[in-house]
Amino acid sequence: MNNLYNQADTNGILKRLDNLQPNAERQWGKMDVAQMLAHVNISIETAMGLNFPKRMFIGKIIGGFLKKKFLNDKPMDKNSPTDKNYIFIDKKEFEKEKGKAIQLVGQFYENGSEKCTKHPHSFFGNLTPEEWAILQWKHFDHHLRQFGT
Repeated sequence: MNNLYNQADTNGILKRLDNLQPNAERQWGKMDVAQMLAHVNISIETAMGLNFPKRMFIGKIIGGFLKKKFLNDKPMDKNSPTDKNYIFIDKKEFEKEKGKAIQLVGQFYENGSEKCTKHPHSFFGNLTPEEWAILQWKHFDHHLRQFGT
């Protein structure tokens, strides 16, 4: 399964990020390309233990049951629900967010599983470092496909 602890998978995401253009048109959803980059950036920062969102009530009830659905080989569904803490409606600077995304993906890979957060995911609850790495790869893949790369 693809994950951000695998060098080839990480290099693939980095190449796709590098190819992303500021005028990329979304295929679905509401975010523009710069907002999407800010969105994936804050998400990977969560996996790195740089922010600590609270558990969602609904996640406490059904998150554990749905975790397997998200940790499989299938791509994420279009227009999946998003935690409000990860939604950006204000204008973001594309080049700044793109550079940050490239830096964070590289840092996540270099840090390895030892530096992955121990804090529960806001919806799914406790994840192993490997599960965080799979989920982050899938999340980046999902949004890069959203913008055609």
